[in-house]
Amino acid sequence: MSVVTQPAPARPAGMIDGEWEIRCDMAAIFRAMNRLGMNEQIANHCSMMLPGSDNLFLINARGYHYSEITASNLIVCDLDGKVLRGDGELRKVAFHIHARLHLKHPQARCILHVHPQYLTALSMLEEGRLELVHQNSAMLYDRVAYDEIHNGVVLWDEEGDRIADVLGDRTILIMKNHGVTVVGPSVAEAFDELYIAERTCMYQMTAMNTGMKLKSIGDQLRDRYNGPWGERFDARLHLDAWRRMLDKQEPDYAT
Repeated sequence: MSVVTQPAPARPAGMIDGEWEIRCDMAAIFRAMNRLGMNEQIANHCSMMLPGSDNLFLINARGYHYSEITASNLIVCDLDGKVLRGDGELRKVAFHIHARLHLKHPQARCILHVHPQYLTALSMLEEGRLELVHQNSAMLYDRVAYDEIHNGVVLWDEEGDRIADVLGDRTILIMKNHGVTVVGPSVAEAFDELYIAERTCMYQMTAMNTGMKLKSIGDQLRDRYNGPWGERFDARLHLDAWRRMLDKQEPDYAT
């Protein structure tokens, strides 16, 4: 009995040099974040500027679960919110966060906005902060900004601009009563930094649950580094490892 297989979807027309590999990286981190429980139902959104462009970005279309994201079903939008390539709708909240961050912080080529369990829980605590209590904390401590204002769902440019201003020159924004936004110069760097921040927060929150006092590692051990994450960590190798796993278990991500 022969098995009928469905042909892989055609690659989107009009792609520029380097776009397909970025699409595959983006699809891979969506699948990874699904496995890590970082997505919120069919919500949350992640974007990446196209190579050589300061106006066009890839993002997940409204309505797709992270487990469904493939390289070909990401849509291309401009900073005015127009869908220029691909099938699907740009979520209004995604536009007002991502477009304004990309516009005001051109170095933030990749933007990941998600609601992972531990960083989101931290955002719900009065004066919730990532403390200097783990070796990862020394690297993260000076990279985090805290948004202490929650104005509800982001549905206007002015709120996106306010969020971008709060982020400043940091790469991690913990958003009060909301979640987290992590930015970076590449997909691999933003994803690896998000991963490390969430794991570090998990260790801290687990320790806090004992009711015992946290033990600081000491201010003198702070790294005080705000440059590209990948210069200090194996971000590309981490994403490559995920892609090898996905190539075996969910190969459709790269279609």
